[in-house]
Amino acid sequence: MFKLKENNTTIKTELMAGFTTFFTMVYIVVVNPIILADAGVPFEQVFTATIIAAVIGTLWMALFANYPIAIAPGMGLNAYFAYSVVGNHQNITYETAFAAVFIAGLLFIILSLTSFREKLIEAIPVNLKHGITAGIGLFIAFIGLRLTGIITAHPTNLVALGDLHSPSALLALGGLAITLILMVLNIKGALFLGMVATGMIAFFTGQLNFNDGFMAMPSLPEGMIVLNPWTALMDVIQNSLYAVVFSFILVTIFDTTGTMIGVAHQAGLMKGNSLPRARQALLSDSIATAFGAMFGTSPTTAYIESSAGVAAGGRTGLTSLTVAGLFIFAAFFGPLVSAVSGLSAITAPALIIVGSLMMGSISNITWDELDEAFPAFLIILSMPLISSIATGIALGFISYPLLKVVRGKWRDVHPLLYVFAVLFFYQLAFLPH
Repeated sequence: MFKLKENNTTIKTELMAGFTTFFTMVYIVVVNPIILADAGVPFEQVFTATIIAAVIGTLWMALFANYPIAIAPGMGLNAYFAYSVVGNHQNITYETAFAAVFIAGLLFIILSLTSFREKLIEAIPVNLKHGITAGIGLFIAFIGLRLTGIITAHPTNLVALGDLHSPSALLALGGLAITLILMVLNIKGALFLGMVATGMIAFFTGQLNFNDGFMAMPSLPEGMIVLNPWTALMDVIQNSLYAVVFSFILVTIFDTTGTMIGVAHQAGLMKGNSLPRARQALLSDSIATAFGAMFGTSPTTAYIESSAGVAAGGRTGLTSLTVAGLFIFAAFFGPLVSAVSGLSAITAPALIIVGSLMMGSISNITWDELDEAFPAFLIILSMPLISSIATGIALGFISYPLLKVVRGKWRDVHPLLYVFAVLFFYQLAFLPH
């Protein structure tokens, strides 16, 4: 069913590629519970929900799209969920925020079944797309630095250098150095191996212990958080979470589509400028987002780490099937992950490095044209400073058409972008945010 001969691959190659992808991206089962814990979500709930969402999305990709691309809760989207949606709104609980994710997932499924998703992607200017990616990267890196005390609050300048002699900061800096060395040497799974090395240092220095053992049956202490679509929709309406839903959809669309195209191109699976079985592939993350929200995790996306598996020879869904199987196996190591997640210095290097990789998009922005560059700059600047991905996107989407109109280039702006600008302006001016 995976058409191995047609894709010039073998079972052994696909299995090894699956192992490579898994160990490159498995850091998410540690990092995701840490970030969502700041929104009050129980660790066991997020850990199990993360694996459920990853398994559902990756299995769909394997069985229906036959691509070597893995799906899991996305970095950046989890930070937006914890620090912007829940953290900046006293009346928004994580249950309500998951209702918004669920509605976004359902809308995402509908969009994936129509051509509107492609039209929406075409409507957003390229420079704004790069600005969103870079802004989220800066936001993630900022979180990693803050969680470990490398940077801290300052009464005058807001942010200052923290105590670099503290155990947390020293461990994070050491882990960052180790992980960067592994990545520079092109060692597969460098992020995961860096976390393992940092964890070992923490264990031998007494900062990490395993009092609860290593293995346990997976559990969902909160059960299913979202059950009724109608109730979820009412939660979104009553709390005016329209911009939140839109932001989840917007970021996921760009992240997933860009990753899929990039990995498929690397694997030689593109047919000209089109992606065969694109609809089946695009459905994987939207379905996983909806199911993930029901159990308690933030939106999912295609993982760029899948490129590591492609580099190892992965060409078919058998690679993704292997990744899904390994995630199921990982579900039984909750206590081990829980112990590691209690020490943010172990996972902070991954946040900082992933943030730096996402910042690479900044080089693609047209900096010599102010009407293109400034809206992107506004997005990049505002996301980490305001601690809100949605507000950053809103400022970019409002400023872009305004500058184009002033320059007399209003015809260059897609009509949908004017609609977005009006909606975002209304949200910032008249709705709580």
